[in-house]
Amino acid sequence: MTDQPIEPDAELVGEGDEQKERQGSYVSAPKLMRIASMTRALLDEVRQSDLDEPGRRRLVEIHERSLEEMQDVLSDDLRQELDDMFQPIDEATASESELRLVQAQLVGWLEGLFAGIQATLVSQQVAAANQLQQMRTRAIEAPGRTRPSEAPGQYL
Repeated sequence: MTDQPIEPDAELVGEGDEQKERQGSYVSAPKLMRIASMTRALLDEVRQSDLDEPGRRRLVEIHERSLEEMQDVLSDDLRQELDDMFQPIDEATASESELRLVQAQLVGWLEGLFAGIQATLVSQQVAAANQLQQMRTRAIEAPGRTRPSEAPGQYL
């Protein structure tokens, strides 16, 4: 997988808006997938064990580092949403249950993001199929076909 932008409905946007749309919806998918996989594995591990003080500190560090890394790979609108959803954790007062909730929230947000990306890709495929069908229809109904011999007919 390469660092390809995920661009919702880019083909349906006008020329002037296309560049703005690309800048606003860029997501570096491979790095985001690695962060999501790590976060999911971390949450599963945290659920199965009790956290001691060093474990809690380390989990806070990993959580904050994950959020920082995601800032680099998300579009402006997703970066803003991430900032709005996730507040910094106070390492000194964060309880084990609070840390688990924060990790679960992050996993849920990432899964929602991936579901949105998948829906966007399906939407793009449907739009491309519709455009192809319209092009085929226009090619069959091309203007200038006035003689009946040029019209498509049954072939035996």
